[in-house]
Amino acid sequence: MSRYVIDKSKLVENIEFLKNKAGVPLIAVVKGNGYGFGINEFTSVLKENGIKTFAVTEVDDVPILREILDDDNDILVMRSSCIEAEAKIIAENACIATIGSLESAEVMNKVSGDLNVKTKCHLKIDTGMGRYGFMPSQINDALKCYDFENLNFTGAYTHFSSAFHDSELTKAQLTLFKDTMSQIEKAGKNIGTLHASNSPALLNVDGVCLDAVRIGSAFTGRVITRGKNPLNRLGSLEAEVIETKTVPKGYSIGYNGQYTTKRETKIAIVPIGHYDGFGLTKEKEIADFHSVLSQLKKYLQKNQMYVKINGRMYSVIGEIGLSHTALDITGSDVKIGDTASVDISPLMVNPRIPRIYK
Repeated sequence: MSRYVIDKSKLVENIEFLKNKAGVPLIAVVKGNGYGFGINEFTSVLKENGIKTFAVTEVDDVPILREILDDDNDILVMRSSCIEAEAKIIAENACIATIGSLESAEVMNKVSGDLNVKTKCHLKIDTGMGRYGFMPSQINDALKCYDFENLNFTGAYTHFSSAFHDSELTKAQLTLFKDTMSQIEKAGKNIGTLHASNSPALLNVDGVCLDAVRIGSAFTGRVITRGKNPLNRLGSLEAEVIETKTVPKGYSIGYNGQYTTKRETKIAIVPIGHYDGFGLTKEKEIADFHSVLSQLKKYLQKNQMYVKINGRMYSVIGEIGLSHTALDITGSDVKIGDTASVDISPLMVNPRIPRIYK
């Protein structure tokens, strides 16, 4: 059976490095099934290692987190929503709501009043991402949100659009955010905890940490940075070799017969395929920004794909199937039961595949 394996000790090393690097509290972003690491297991490890605040984008994740977290843990929902049903889930689970428009504030205030609760909120400022949030020119509307009786603003944030590669733009966005919040503070409002940096900002741009930092992909070690970083690149898709066979020269392998053996070939079959997430894309997270062109070139050339068995890489031959892949193991001692592994982004791995922490 296939599974996605994460080295827990290496994850803990990543957490500690990021905590020290930030120097301020981390908000752990566990959206996308915990960045593919499994939201239950991933959140539990983060909590065990001192993380107090968690963030998601989908309200469906809120009840899952509430089962895992303690009462003193906060959940920030990074979604400014004008949908009452979503606002209700946020309010009744005592989450921190994102308010990015006057309309979303009105909806959250109404729902909170109906539930007889006061909902904690973070104001969202759009400094160039172009999605949720008040533009700085809409500061008058933003100020009105602080006057709703059922909303309690405890912070504010923005989201950098280009921290992967543009330090100057990132710093300009930070300045715009700070200037906007300064105006709100001067208007007599409590601005609370301010946060702007995400994983690439923390690792690529100096001086952009405020009161907290939002970290997601960096925990996995799979994040775009300009140079090398000490993070451990985590996660591999694993399964056992379930069959071997030898076929003659000129034998077709896989769907459509697109691959034909050039010699007598020994083949291993591994139960990993498109269903698991293998072969859906050849793109990988880029550890070094300067290798972008190299990675693009490899993608365009449709480079050979490989699977590791016993420390050695073996070529994939034929079309990858829904649940099986054939490998050329000619001349090796690979046998049935040996573990095969693939370096694949956790975000590509089917959420139904078990996440195993070792």
